[in-house]
Amino acid sequence: MKAILALADGKVFEGKAFGAIGEVSGEVVFNTSMTGYQEILTDPSYCGEIVTMTYPQIGNYGINKEDVESCKPFLSGFIVKESCPFPSNFRSEMSLDAYLKENNVVGIEGIDTRALVRHIRTKGAQVGIISSVDTDPQSLIEKAKQAPGLVGRDLVKKVTCDSAYETSEGVWTLGEGYADATGKERNYKVVAYDFGIKRNILRNLVSAGCDVTVVPASTSAEDVLVMNPDGVFLSNGPGDPEPIKYAQENIAKLLGKVPLFGICLGHQLMSIAFGGKTYKLKFGHRGGNQPVLDYQRQQVEITSQNHGFAVDSDSLGDHVEVTHINLNDNTVEGVRHTEYPAFSVQYHPEASPGPHDAQYLFARFIELMANHKN
Repeated sequence: MKAILALADGKVFEGKAFGAIGEVSGEVVFNTSMTGYQEILTDPSYCGEIVTMTYPQIGNYGINKEDVESCKPFLSGFIVKESCPFPSNFRSEMSLDAYLKENNVVGIEGIDTRALVRHIRTKGAQVGIISSVDTDPQSLIEKAKQAPGLVGRDLVKKVTCDSAYETSEGVWTLGEGYADATGKERNYKVVAYDFGIKRNILRNLVSAGCDVTVVPASTSAEDVLVMNPDGVFLSNGPGDPEPIKYAQENIAKLLGKVPLFGICLGHQLMSIAFGGKTYKLKFGHRGGNQPVLDYQRQQVEITSQNHGFAVDSDSLGDHVEVTHINLNDNTVEGVRHTEYPAFSVQYHPEASPGPHDAQYLFARFIELMANHKN
């Protein structure tokens, strides 16, 4: 079946429908990872976005129930050069096409994804429409022009949990699956704000010795402090951090009272609570090969990233230190407060998908909580 991708600037790509049949809008972005499409599909940070995979063939190893990062896919749509209809992997349970159909995700394949990515890199990420029901290019361009982008929207409300819950699932190992920490001693009580949290973050916290309780994004600082945590984690999540005022205010109230650790959107929200500002990147960082310099260790890490906004280093006051920078464009990749136990990174140390160079950050959080307790 014919499908059309139309961008708000008038660029049109014609391909074939795969996944669910329908029409969706979202900001069209690209991810440079060669593998990990299942984790990308289920990362809540992609809410409001249509994701383009730069690797030409996607779906080779199929889909399984273990490698998901949330309860379902939250992205708006999916774009690939070629979808593999016959996956081959001992863990595979279904094809990518079947998974998208099952979860009502609209996709398009057979377009020149290299040309699309070059266009996004030149013109910037922008709103687009995928449709397999309306194949009139001009009609779709007009719809794309009218569809909302990411700036100024609170997408966290669409992905956060409805109520608090606890988790005891640890990291995965081949042949054993996910570790189970039920009944095992865990020395640090952590409250994790769910702005769109990935499951592998929770697994890493559990495996590091944390008793984790996840709370909705709007949970007040007062309610968190009543839980008497040793530390508070600020999760990843989708979209623009600026309109999420309730989270910024709660983080500011927690600062100095309990150790804080933020990742991705949590990093941006923490930086705003410190007094900083954020801005939208031209086409964002999404992939598993971003080089980051850690000033404190004087080491370069290859990192997994997924964000379209960044912290403005010039807006940070003297009480905030930039700890990590991106070696591709010198954007801020990590900060810490110089007076209080609080730090954050823009990238994803839990990977899933991606390299594990930055897993030391979970140990750093443990050390911060241990020092605060003593």
